[in-house]
Amino acid sequence: MGLLILLRSVAVLLSLLALAHTLWYGLDEPGVALAFGVLVVVGELSRWSGAEGRESAPLGAAGALAYALLGENGGRPTDHGVLQVVAVVVAAALLGCVPHVAKRCESTVDHLTRRVLIVAFAAVCFQPLYDRGRLLEWSGPSYVLLLVALLVLTALCDAVLAAAMAHARTRWPFGPLLREELWAMLGIGSAVCATGVVMALAAGVVGLWALPVFSLPLLLTQLSFRRYAAVRTTYRQTIASLARATEIAGYTPAGHARRVAALSREVGRELGIGEPELTVLEYAALMHDIGQLSLVDPVPAGATAGLPAAEQRRIALLGGAVVRQTGVDAEVAVVVERQADPYREQPVGARIVRAVNAYDEKARAAGPGGPLRALEELRRGTARDYHPEVVESLAKVLSRAGLTLPSVG
Repeated sequence: MGLLILLRSVAVLLSLLALAHTLWYGLDEPGVALAFGVLVVVGELSRWSGAEGRESAPLGAAGALAYALLGENGGRPTDHGVLQVVAVVVAAALLGCVPHVAKRCESTVDHLTRRVLIVAFAAVCFQPLYDRGRLLEWSGPSYVLLLVALLVLTALCDAVLAAAMAHARTRWPFGPLLREELWAMLGIGSAVCATGVVMALAAGVVGLWALPVFSLPLLLTQLSFRRYAAVRTTYRQTIASLARATEIAGYTPAGHARRVAALSREVGRELGIGEPELTVLEYAALMHDIGQLSLVDPVPAGATAGLPAAEQRRIALLGGAVVRQTGVDAEVAVVVERQADPYREQPVGARIVRAVNAYDEKARAAGPGGPLRALEELRRGTARDYHPEVVESLAKVLSRAGLTLPSVG
């Protein structure tokens, strides 16, 4: 959390300095500042939680970056500097985030921190060079390439910053988090960069009329991504409903599939698995017990971890066959049907589901003190049943959740 506090403190100090400087000396070109401020406000008001829960305000980001890289307005050089850019973006972002704060959106503080630091970075890279006339020799395609390069560098810094903040907040491995952020840049992040460049260039030629014109394509892109996120949400809800069939039929305890899915996802993150594989893992964990529907007599408490190996494999194979019939991704079916294989032959997703399922069953059956005893049983089973690295990753996740664990013997 120390890094988070540091970054937030830097953002707050920079914001206060920029606002104080702007209030003291006044706004240069108030009309331009107002136009870009309104654009950022509208973008922040339309901020949404995208695919995989990722916060996204593409129009606000594009508008802020375009203002940071604005050299001319309608053919006339602009005079605003780095501190005014930061002040306008901060004021507009704070205004646009009011509804999100009212809804108690926990990610708003980190979102604003990233917005301030990244806009300041882009402005520092561009405005001093422009004000000193260092960019006069750049024209035409070379100037466009310069802006693109600056925005790509800014996007890379934003990805590193986002991954570092997520690592500080969750203690998940930094590498996979950075990989996810870089992968996200290929989606709406590339549209933000392209729109930011086009806005800055178009405003320099035709003036502020370019802002609403070039905002429309990004708004349409955002709408497409929101529909995609809605489809993903519906898809997950469908899988969760299918997974509840074993609970409704009385084969497994209530909430077992959801607990296994949530804990499996955390263990997967601890092991450095990327977001697409985490999604497959979550879906497989939700449906890992669906093969029990083929049993004539339910297993007591749905605890398959104590069954003979042959019976576990039979149930797993039946579960995989059911998953394939539902039209869910074949990778999910593979994890489900291989969860009972010897762990040395399993894919990593099946190893995680097997260990987490056994932990939840054993912890529930052991009563008070069950979590510690369950984890120790898993550790004793690492010679044959459970992968040692998965078990120790599970221990780390449980330790962060507040469970006091004994040291590895």
